[in-house]
Amino acid sequence: MLAMAAGCAQSPPRPGAPAAAAYAQPMDDAEAARMAARVREETRHAWQGYMRYASGHDALKPLSKAPHDWYPQSLLMTPVDALDTLLLMGLDKEAAEARELIVTRLSFDHDMKVQNFEVTIRLLGGLLSGYQMTGDRKLLELADDLGTRLLPAFESPTGLPYTHVNLRTGEASGKVSNPAETGTLLLEFGTLSKLTGKPVYYDKAKRALVATFERRSKIGLVGSGIDVETGAWTDRDSHIGGGIDSYYEYLLKCWKLFGDQDCKRMWEQSVGPMNAYLADELRDGELWYGHADMDTGARAASVYGALDAFLPAVLALGGDIDRAARLQRSGQAMWRLHGIEPEALDYRKMEVVSGGYQLRPEIVESAYYLHHYTRDPRWRAMGREFFDDFVRHARTDAGYAAIRDVRTMERRDAMESFLFAETFKYYWLLFSPPSALDFDGVVFNTEAHPLRKTWKD
Repeated sequence: MLAMAAGCAQSPPRPGAPAAAAYAQPMDDAEAARMAARVREETRHAWQGYMRYASGHDALKPLSKAPHDWYPQSLLMTPVDALDTLLLMGLDKEAAEARELIVTRLSFDHDMKVQNFEVTIRLLGGLLSGYQMTGDRKLLELADDLGTRLLPAFESPTGLPYTHVNLRTGEASGKVSNPAETGTLLLEFGTLSKLTGKPVYYDKAKRALVATFERRSKIGLVGSGIDVETGAWTDRDSHIGGGIDSYYEYLLKCWKLFGDQDCKRMWEQSVGPMNAYLADELRDGELWYGHADMDTGARAASVYGALDAFLPAVLALGGDIDRAARLQRSGQAMWRLHGIEPEALDYRKMEVVSGGYQLRPEIVESAYYLHHYTRDPRWRAMGREFFDDFVRHARTDAGYAAIRDVRTMERRDAMESFLFAETFKYYWLLFSPPSALDFDGVVFNTEAHPLRKTWKD
């Protein structure tokens, strides 16, 4: 549990586990305000690096101070991902720069193949939230154009989307996908449908989500790989990490945003098996989530990582604060092992499996949700610990650099757009007063773009 009485007896730590550290001193509102200001200035610092060395491109390479594009033509990943964060923070000059780049230079009329999932959560989500926050019709027009160009991805025999689609020709490809890519589309396409009055967007994305759910095993789990043409599983490993993670997230959030009772039912029929078969209770009271066989529920691996750390936020959103708090404490132990979280950890051995740190936001997102629901200042103290380490190890003079391996803290020449969309946003919201955002009036997509219900059912 989050609150532990002083002097309460604790079991001795298991071999390899970090000693339980006392909570940092909870912060008051004045310190929280200072932390929010720090986050705002670090966001400005990273944005200025992007504008100086990579303006008009997808991303900045912060060590070589060079631009990086995902595809032959830039899709302005960083400006689109950053816009709503800059607006929320009141960074008006920077937001105006991002918006100007988008409305004057962004085009989707390119003969090139893109990944449907990433383009949907980053670009479609960012354009929709940007439109809702500014009222700029050009942003909605771009979103509508992009949505139209992505629709051919859904034309498979099962309704499960192909992984890639050519933006100009509509040619779809990539038949082996996963639940995250097939089931993490309805928030964006559904919002686009509501704002444009075009039911096709909602219908295609919902069909994909339902088709994913309907292929769950008899015990209620999904696997890691699925053939979108046959609907057969190609990988029966079940977990909550990358490749599955946001599938669970969207079952709950699509109910929250659209009031869709099918999504509510699918969430309620999925969260129980997830907790029953993937949760791993250790002898010393720690809670983790690992891997299991989707058909039998047999434990397959004791691996948890940076992407898995989204789950406390979703559990809190679903009302299970106790489980969320326990899992977040495990995430903190993972972070403290080397002073920043690894991509993957064997939590039974407390050994790093994959040492990279990609500037990911999920553990901060979960601290924000828990603070929102409990108002316990110790979640902010946890966030301060994370932010101090984050700045210490990842800041460069041009922005922020990913870490190649947290055991050595060697940096990698990459600064993904989700740094702006998610990581900085969740840090700032964690330390800001509740009035900074109407939490209950928005639903965040998996890229942290806040989507607001502005339509009537």
